[in-house]
Amino acid sequence: MSPRRLPVKSRVARAPGSRTNEQPRIAWGSPLPPTRSGVADYAAEVIPELAKLTEVRVFAPPGWSPPAGRDAQTVAAELPWDADTPSGFTELLHLGNNPYHLWVARRLRRSGGLVVLHDTVMHHLLVEEAAADQDWARFATELEAAHPGAGGVLARARSWGFLGPREAFLFPARAAYLSLARGVIVHGERALKQVSECCPGLPVRQVPLAVAALPTGDRREWRRRLGGEDGEILLVHLGFLTPAKGLHAVVGALSSLVSLGVKARLIVVGEGTEEASFRAVLSAAGLADRVVLWGFATREELGGILGAADLGLVTRFPTAGETSAAALRFLAAGTPIVIPGYAQFLALPTSAALRVPPGETGIADLVRWVSHLAQYPAELTRARESARRAWQEGRHDPASAAAELLGAVGEINALLA
Repeated sequence: MSPRRLPVKSRVARAPGSRTNEQPRIAWGSPLPPTRSGVADYAAEVIPELAKLTEVRVFAPPGWSPPAGRDAQTVAAELPWDADTPSGFTELLHLGNNPYHLWVARRLRRSGGLVVLHDTVMHHLLVEEAAADQDWARFATELEAAHPGAGGVLARARSWGFLGPREAFLFPARAAYLSLARGVIVHGERALKQVSECCPGLPVRQVPLAVAALPTGDRREWRRRLGGEDGEILLVHLGFLTPAKGLHAVVGALSSLVSLGVKARLIVVGEGTEEASFRAVLSAAGLADRVVLWGFATREELGGILGAADLGLVTRFPTAGETSAAALRFLAAGTPIVIPGYAQFLALPTSAALRVPPGETGIADLVRWVSHLAQYPAELTRARESARRAWQEGRHDPASAAAELLGAVGEINALLA
């Protein structure tokens, strides 16, 4: 059975709020708040909408404690992470490529289920599993099965200490997990194609990624709070501070902008192990007074920062194949973005998502874009209008996305009945 994208007429399960007994009931497995991860944020936004349409039971991750505040009302975990799937429920397992998903992978190995694939590069999780279980023989076997003729050699090289920065992206190992799944749900066209090629015959459906539009507050007040001056372009980078997020290229661009006399300021929202080295880079470049390292932001703070921004910077390279929640957060706030012009990012409309070459080769184009928009503010206004429209037309609001997710589950269940 060849995988396909859902026809438009069958992608919506029900109008939001119209819960009926005809819908599949869902046993949900994913990271949850207060874990600071994109998939946990996604869960907090989509589970309440899904619960309006059908009955939802939620597995509690190992060691999980209920969050305080808003998320205490939106995420209620009822089942131990290793409990059996309730009778009559469809197990929906959300897989990403970081250690927060180790327990989800173990459930998949034990009982199968439908997988919602948040990353198409799963090599990192396979490594994390092998290290946690001290089962490198399984790692070698599964990597070879996923990449015949190369995977075993790569696993042997790793055992000898030969590691490369790109090996996980060249050998994504997604088949190691998808071969255990009953069906797969993805969030992008490119992911749909990759899963189809990787596992022909496995039912796969595409639905929008749920990303809520956060209240943005008073734009002028937030710009003042961030140190923004009149006529200054406010650039915002959102996400963990890791080398793959492209921050060093952003710093190079900011340095060039300052030397050209373009008034620009950078706000970096997120945590990570690279903060100390990043501060050192800023100091050496003489940019410490042009950059605000905000750290972790609450939802209220994040909404204010996104709304205050002129441009969002989504510079991740290489990519693990994920639909970028950071990009959609910006668009939902009406903030245009700068993206690397490759892979799944190309699905975003050019009117709201400005392309630059990936990695440090994109510095010159980033400088040109910011300089141009600083000179022609009317174009920035039009890009802001396009950004919000792109989020709306993509049906990324949690109510619409939850309805389409449930519709996809129902279609896959019907195919497998």
